[in-house]
Amino acid sequence: MVVNGSLSKTAVNWSAGARTQLSGIVAAALTVLTLLFLTGLFERLPEAVLAAVVIAAVVELVDIPSLVALHRVFTHRLGQAYGVAARPDFLASVAALLGVLAFGTLPGLFIGITVSLLLLLYRSSRPVVSELGRLPGDGHYAALDRHPESRRVPGVAVLRVEGGIYFANTDRIRTEVRAAAARTGVKAVVVDAETVPFVDVSAVRMLDALAAELEAGGTRLLLARDVGQVRDVLRTADARAELMRVHPTVREAVDAARRET
Repeated sequence: MVVNGSLSKTAVNWSAGARTQLSGIVAAALTVLTLLFLTGLFERLPEAVLAAVVIAAVVELVDIPSLVALHRVFTHRLGQAYGVAARPDFLASVAALLGVLAFGTLPGLFIGITVSLLLLLYRSSRPVVSELGRLPGDGHYAALDRHPESRRVPGVAVLRVEGGIYFANTDRIRTEVRAAAARTGVKAVVVDAETVPFVDVSAVRMLDALAAELEAGGTRLLLARDVGQVRDVLRTADARAELMRVHPTVREAVDAARRET
C-alpha cells in the first residue's frame, strides 16, 4: 500500500497495469489536467460509477483459494501441541479480514498483526518436547512418535526441545523433564539442544535447579549438541559445571550417562 494511497486506489492502479513509481507521476498529471480542463465531464457523473470502478478493482484482491490453503496447513501433531493455535496463518488472516470489514483497512491490518504476535507468543510458550530413541543400524536418534522403529535406551531418557527456552516456557520444560526422569529405571535424562536457538537467564536458573533436584534423587541431567548462543549464556550465567559439559552428539551423551550411572 503506497504512502497516502487507499487500498482501493492502489487496487485500481495495479489493475490498470501500473508496475513502477512512474504511475504516480502519470496519475498526478492526469489529475491536474482533469481539474483544469475536464471537470465539466465529471460534474454529473453518478457516484455509482465510481463505486463500480472501485468494486471491480478491489474484487481482484479477494483470494479465497489462498485462505483455504492456509486452513489446510494443519497436522494432527500440530493440533495436539498447539490446539486452536495450530493454524496461526489462517487465524491471523481471518482476524485481519474481519477487522478490515468492521473497522477499515489500517485498523484491520493492526488487528491482524496483533493476533499474529499473540499466536507467536502462545506457540513459543508451548514448545514441542519429543522423546528420542535410537534407530537400528546407524545408531542415530529420532523422535519415537515419528519413527516407530526407534527404541528407547535402557536407563536413559532422551528429550529434544523444539524451540527456544525462556521464562514463558520454563515450567513446561521442567514438567516434561521431571516426567521422563520419574519413569521406572531412568537414571539419566539427556536434553538434545540442537533445536534450541536461544536460552535466557530464567532458563539457565531453571536448568540449574532442575539438575540439582534430579541429582538429589539419583538422576543426572545432561545436555547435548547446544548451539553457540546457548553455550555463551550458560557460561556467562554461571551454570553448573555439569551443564557446561555439553556433549557434541546425543550418542556420546547417552554413552557418558550409561558409564557414569
